[in-house]
Amino acid sequence: MEKVWVISLGGSRIVPNDVDDKFLLEFKKLLDSHKDKRFVVVCGGGSSARRYISAFRKLGKSLRDQSEEGIAITRFHAGFMARFFGKEANKEVPLNMKKVKSLLLKNRVVFCGGLRWRDNNTSDGNAAQLAGYLECPFINLTNVRGLYDRDPTKYKNARFIGKISWKEFLKIARKISFEAGQHFVLDRVAAEEIAKDKTVTYIVGSLGAMDSVLKGKRFVGTLISG
Repeated sequence: MEKVWVISLGGSRIVPNDVDDKFLLEFKKLLDSHKDKRFVVVCGGGSSARRYISAFRKLGKSLRDQSEEGIAITRFHAGFMARFFGKEANKEVPLNMKKVKSLLLKNRVVFCGGLRWRDNNTSDGNAAQLAGYLECPFINLTNVRGLYDRDPTKYKNARFIGKISWKEFLKIARKISFEAGQHFVLDRVAAEEIAKDKTVTYIVGSLGAMDSVLKGKRFVGTLISG
């Protein structure tokens, strides 16, 4: 089988306000240009999921119910993306890692959302778990250039970090995860997974940077490895 890559695609990249058809066409064009590779794309829920989760919170629904609703939106996004990609993508949305692996044998691109429910888990956490399970690299496509020592949207003097070890990254993730409302490129669950499985991870903020990673070229972003 061709080399496999796991990509975490945030829901807000799919539907920032309306469906971002321009971005999605460029995303498809990029993956189509790498015919020598196979991809698992884990779709997030983004602002769409947050709206439903917020409604459930106001209605007094349990955290479990809120999480399950968020997972449902990620799976909806996965189904949308699979249909958008067409014949090279999966027709059914997998609900566990074993099914993802089996679908990879028949499809060059497999889209999924959240897998089984787990306390405090996220789509980034699922993507990191899948990369470990499939023993392949992991790309987190986010909305910032890469990792900074503090939130670059709030601090102009935030320092960019181009390379970091799994251990050091986990230290940062564990600290930031306890700050309410803090934006971070990968959550604590994902950081723990990539450290445990020693998964080579790339954090990039553009399709151009992701293309460079896939080509093995120098890229603008952050590499997390040993």
